[in-house]
Amino acid sequence: MSSHPAIKPSPIGTKGLWIALTVLVLWFAHLAFLLHYPLYLSDPLVLVFVLIQMHLYTGLFITAHDSIHGVVAPENKRLNYWIGFVCASLFAFNNYKTLSSKHHLHHRHAATHDDPDYHDGHPNFFLWFLAFAKEYISVIQIILMAVTYNVLKLWFPWENLVVFWMIPAVLSTFQLFYFGTYLPHRGEHENPPHNARSQKLNHVWAFLSCYFFGYHFEHHAYPYLPWWRLPEARERVAGVLRNPEN
Repeated sequence: MSSHPAIKPSPIGTKGLWIALTVLVLWFAHLAFLLHYPLYLSDPLVLVFVLIQMHLYTGLFITAHDSIHGVVAPENKRLNYWIGFVCASLFAFNNYKTLSSKHHLHHRHAATHDDPDYHDGHPNFFLWFLAFAKEYISVIQIILMAVTYNVLKLWFPWENLVVFWMIPAVLSTFQLFYFGTYLPHRGEHENPPHNARSQKLNHVWAFLSCYFFGYHFEHHAYPYLPWWRLPEARERVAGVLRNPEN
């Protein structure tokens, strides 16, 4: 992947904004439904709902990530910032400014010792995850989550809060780390400065697994592309790899 086709930025108008708002509305609506849902662990729909909410949590984070790159509302920097701030906050009170500064460091120093997301390419998933979590999880986040939980349980059953509000966020964190950091950046790389690889070309699986974030080389090569344009970039790069003379 040392060579890749030129894909120039192109105006997206308000499309990124509408996609971001759709993710936000779906997250809110689904959670509101689930917090009132009669919870029986024998109900097979519970697992389905948890997985859907996990996926929507991932969508919140990916939206915040696109905001960091300025591609949610590129023509309105203030709106772009606030959408990113809200999405990061709804995802377990992540600090948007911290995410932004460290993510830009990640792009500048991908898979090197100066990369805050990198753990020496450690093959052990859990050791790398613990190092990753230490970079991003703060005491303030934990306190805010605890306070919010105790306030929300005045109105909603604590079981629903744990199963549908907390557990999907934890699962989404593992999902984002596995598909967005561990798989793309582990081991040795031959494409500096990106030092990233992509999952196989399969748009359905790429969306379900992590909103196309598994097309990670393309994200590093074209960081100005929103998540929903990464499939196009992946097809272009795959075409060049199959036909290098082109």
